[in-house]
Amino acid sequence: MVPAIRAALTALILAGSLTSTSAITQAMAAEEDFLPALGGRWTGGGTVITRIGSAPIRVTCDFDSKASARALAMSGRCRGLLVVRRAVSADITRAGARYAGSYTGPSGRPAALSGRRSGDSLDFSVRWSREINGDREARMTIRRIGQNGLQLRTLDRDPKTGKTVVTSDLTLRR
Repeated sequence: MVPAIRAALTALILAGSLTSTSAITQAMAAEEDFLPALGGRWTGGGTVITRIGSAPIRVTCDFDSKASARALAMSGRCRGLLVVRRAVSADITRAGARYAGSYTGPSGRPAALSGRRSGDSLDFSVRWSREINGDREARMTIRRIGQNGLQLRTLDRDPKTGKTVVTSDLTLRR
């Protein structure tokens, strides 16, 4: 092989490996920065349904979040119908690109969370401690909206129709 061609190929291979290493380093830095951006005091509201088929309840909520590169602890209260008041919390830890933890929603029952980050969202599988809406499975998304917005959404499957139903949809601001 001609030395000039060999040198050019070597340079291309090295550039490709440096780009890959750089992309991996950037991805890890993005994971390290994601949870801390969710820390702080959040207020807002949205809708919650207590059982699929029931009417949505408008709620207002307040949350306090403590966050580090590897953990998020969120606790708060949601109020609706002038008399309904529920504690809501989530404790999440990160190990590499995987996120896991627990969630206690308006039912007061704990659930296990397991998922990954996709862009500005944490996407979780939810495993309830007992049957809710006909099964023990649901989905949850915690999505960062800009620097000062947050959306918490849970989705479940209607046991009668098989369709996906939004069971809670909260939008919060700092």
